[in-house]
Amino acid sequence: MQDIIKDTLGTLLKELQLEFSEITVDASDSSMIRVNIVSANPSRLIGWHGETLNALQHLIKSIARTKEKTERAPFIVLDVDGYRKDQEEKVCRIAEQKVDFVRRKKTRVALPPMSPYFRRVVHLFISSHKDYQDITTESVGEGEYRQIVLKLKEGGMDDGEELQPVISTGDEGSLVTGFDNLDI
Repeated sequence: MQDIIKDTLGTLLKELQLEFSEITVDASDSSMIRVNIVSANPSRLIGWHGETLNALQHLIKSIARTKEKTERAPFIVLDVDGYRKDQEEKVCRIAEQKVDFVRRKKTRVALPPMSPYFRRVVHLFISSHKDYQDITTESVGEGEYRQIVLKLKEGGMDDGEELQPVISTGDEGSLVTGFDNLDI
């Protein structure tokens, strides 16, 4: 599978005249295949808010599934010069800040709408972090407005109570920053 991904992606990038110097494929994690592209012009590969990168990722998943004749596409994450990794770390840091808020206020917090990929990152981060075993996550909403709600597993607010929006810290006039320029 790794060779198919690397060869197919290399051919695709050459045909699209997108510069790159190296493609590495890491399948050490059994749940996903990470592919990193090294490029002198990463912004062209990333595109506006990651749209080009997402499109390339979708194509590679589809082609790999077809060539391997598998029923389901492998979970492939395409990255350019650590761009996607930086985005993952940023969304996890924001989730960490919100966990502290949920604990202090014993309330639920809805993060802003984000892509399925970044929702998955947050779900896995919270569920696998040893210090967050008292926190649970759930996705709510539909389509582009689907978002994650962080809440205490026990002892929090009732389901009927209103969610605390992510932009408020609970203090009048104080807004949360950090979602600027996050391609989620």
